[in-house]
Amino acid sequence: MPARPLKQIHLAAQFPSVQHTVVWSDPAAGSQIDFDSFARLARTAERGRFDFLFLSEGLRLREHKGRVHDLDVAGRPESLTVLSALSAVTTHLGLAATVNSTFNEPYEVARRLATLDHLSGGRAAWNVVTSHDAFTGENFRRGGFLDEADRYSRASEFLHTARELWDSWRPGDFRADAASGEFARAGAGRFAHRGRHFDISGRFSTPPGPQGHPVVVQAGDSDEGREFAAADADVIFSRHTDQAGGRAFYRDVKARLAKYGRSPADLKIVPSVSYVLGDTPAEAAERARELTLAQVSPQTALMLVEAAWGRDLSGHDPDGPLPEVDPVPEGVVTRGHTLYRSRGREETVRRWRQVARERGLSTRGVVAELTARPTFVGTPRQVADAMNAFVQGDAADGFVFSPHTVPGGLDELVDRVVPLLQEMGVHRTDYTGTTLRHHLGLKPARRHFEEAP
Repeated sequence: MPARPLKQIHLAAQFPSVQHTVVWSDPAAGSQIDFDSFARLARTAERGRFDFLFLSEGLRLREHKGRVHDLDVAGRPESLTVLSALSAVTTHLGLAATVNSTFNEPYEVARRLATLDHLSGGRAAWNVVTSHDAFTGENFRRGGFLDEADRYSRASEFLHTARELWDSWRPGDFRADAASGEFARAGAGRFAHRGRHFDISGRFSTPPGPQGHPVVVQAGDSDEGREFAAADADVIFSRHTDQAGGRAFYRDVKARLAKYGRSPADLKIVPSVSYVLGDTPAEAAERARELTLAQVSPQTALMLVEAAWGRDLSGHDPDGPLPEVDPVPEGVVTRGHTLYRSRGREETVRRWRQVARERGLSTRGVVAELTARPTFVGTPRQVADAMNAFVQGDAADGFVFSPHTVPGGLDELVDRVVPLLQEMGVHRTDYTGTTLRHHLGLKPARRHFEEAP
């Protein structure tokens, strides 16, 4: 039986989100707000022939014990605006933004994404996220208005409505030469949607971009999240960074596609990962140890333990054992932190205690092990081989790398690991198309057009 051809490794980069794994104190760390930081990271990713750059986004600053968490970045610019600017300083790199489907409306989101697709020449992507918590909702005077059980039904209808808007323009509604400015036609952009969550009609003002529909990204490990991705997403972010967990997730999600008339190639699975390199395995291991200690300071460790336990643990020694007290199931110490909600809190604490017991770890050690341990650690060759084994073993289709610093956190990966992947024949040496759908090997999304190469 002939050997299966080598799978190509899809690579993406995340501009680090507001979280403790970003080391603000690193001498190489730059601004999290200045456009130059975004531009440099994007250009580095494009130099490495990555598929896309991803910007995550939250809609409220986190609070810890009633105060804005002082280890967070305040003032992060809005993602679609940043990506629109990045479209002018990149030529091929896909541009993916998180846009919340709970606290937005389909018409405006569809219009902004179509605009980004036009400005970038077909490189837009939308990470569809949901929110059910009243804490975030307070910013929109919608606190608690949506039951958690309804968040995916609204997200699904939101996405389908956006697609109806993009498809409301037909080939005869505008000239292929958009520069002519002649877009007005009798039926152009006419739509009407009647559904549980949205009842809208009118004319959609923006013709579809070169991709027709931007690439749709989703992240969710629950059964509802996996089903949503199987039905509607082009890319799903996975939290499974070990091969056994990755393979199980990969098999489960890919198996769900057939019921929606989709093939396994229609959905790319990319776990969020990090890396540390060294000239020798020992040097890499030491650098990784130093990095995790910088990421999980005593203050950070205590904050995360309090979030997990749902109770004030002032005075607890982060370098001592985990707290012996039980968690408070409905306790709220940290608000806006998605890692530890009340649901499943006892299971989280049970797992932390098991890891501490088995490995003899302190509180800080457990937090570092479970929230900050780098995924790939080793020499460039070791990391390249590990990445390839992960993908060829059907534990993922690629990776989204989140560096621990900006703007230079991707440099070593692109300069020392990507060339090895290219030599192995598992990563492109140059772009062969101009759209993100082409980079990802996805089918054209429009009902009425064929995608340009």
